[in-house]
Amino acid sequence: MEAAPPPVFVLVRPQLGENIGKAARAMLNFGLTEMRLVAPRDGWPNPDAGPAASGADIVLAQARVFDTLAEAVADCTHIYATTVRKRGVTKPVLTPERAAQAVHGTAGRSAYVFGPERSGLETDDVALAHSIVTVPINPEFGSLNLAQAVILLAYEWSKYIPGELASPPEVLLDPPAPHGEMEGLIDHFVRDLDAAGYFFPADRTQATLRTLRTMLTKTGWSYNDIRMMHGIVTTLGRPRKSARGETGSDSGGAQ
Repeated sequence: MEAAPPPVFVLVRPQLGENIGKAARAMLNFGLTEMRLVAPRDGWPNPDAGPAASGADIVLAQARVFDTLAEAVADCTHIYATTVRKRGVTKPVLTPERAAQAVHGTAGRSAYVFGPERSGLETDDVALAHSIVTVPINPEFGSLNLAQAVILLAYEWSKYIPGELASPPEVLLDPPAPHGEMEGLIDHFVRDLDAAGYFFPADRTQATLRTLRTMLTKTGWSYNDIRMMHGIVTTLGRPRKSARGETGSDSGGAQ
């Protein structure tokens, strides 16, 4: 099956050029470049969009302007209205993840539609869409700005194109040390703690040792980790040196 084309992001009556720029930046982070603007309030191009885009100039340069939403999505086979409210229109309601799956499973071009910053999409805008996309959000504070909504949907879409976007670099971890190395470290701890009088009162010694062993065996210590810890314990057990390199306290008093 041929891969579905990337979705277009349609901003309906956007109010601030800065928000258009931020939306462009969010799109390009995930390899999306096709933005369409429906009746932007301050016209287009807008000088405030460029600085806010932080280098996403290709998205702004290719942005197309339309008078109506119907014209902006005329070539799309499936239209997703992003809104936290159904606005009295009965449509399938999807999460961003389910919408992304549907976009990838649709042969034609899909469109994500976003409303004005202050009021969101109007009922007639939502009625034109095939589905509604709603972000699960705090019911006491359901407020996302335009760029946040764009980046959520762009990210979910990007998850289904493995290998095309940069992933965090893999860091090879040292393999865990054999358990015998850990036993040696525990013995080292016990010797030095016992010499320092740590195990008091005596009837709590076994419980304290059990807690120490539980703590040290929680993590997969590597050989280098254990070797460094041996060095730390050894150093802490040595008598402290003064600034003159003398052992013990300063002995410069009168004799």
